Amino acid sequence: MKLAKATLVLGSVGLLLVTGCRSGGTTKDPSDVPGEGQNSAIATFQAKAGSKAAGTATFTQEGDKVRVVVEVNGVAPGSHGIHVHEKGDCSAPDFSSAGGHWNPTGSPHACPPLAHRHPGDLGNLEVNESGAGRVEYTLDGVNLGIGPKTLLGKSVVLHEGKDDCNSQPSGESGGRLACAVIEPR
Repeated sequence: MKLAKATLVLGSVGLLLVTGCRSGGTTKDPSDVPGEGQNSAIATFQAKAGSKAAGTATFTQEGDKVRVVVEVNGVAPGSHGIHVHEKGDCSAPDFSSAGGHWNPTGSPHACPPLAHRHPGDLGNLEVNESGAGRVEYTLDGVNLGIGPKTLLGKSVVLHEGKDDCNSQPSGESGGRLACAVIEPR
């Protein structure tokens, strides 16, 4: 009986090894790929009390990258840190319900164009004298599908101050001025 069980176990292990070799030994992690038919998302900013900040962030899946376009108005002129945060929840008056910076890779905080940074570190959005700002990014290693690297269900937070692109873990960009939940379109 023990010999039969051992033979069965060894046979199963062998079958798994052969199957792995036939596929080249690699498989895609289904939790880190775009969802079927899901290629765009939008986040509409809500302003902190006393602010007139408004705008949107749009997300478009382009192959294995996501293009992000952020447009705002009603914001004080200057540089404002902008980041993807870990929770899609903008319900707290100070937007603390959005959690911290989204960092599924465990990378240090930095700003574009540095590749080694939180996937949601978007750097700074420059706002002109009339209170409007627009910026575009292309993000690697994220998607609009399912799994730990999806942007869906996260939030985008516009901060009151400039991201210094160096301080850990979040760039010392000040309070949260506006928040938007990333949702499928």
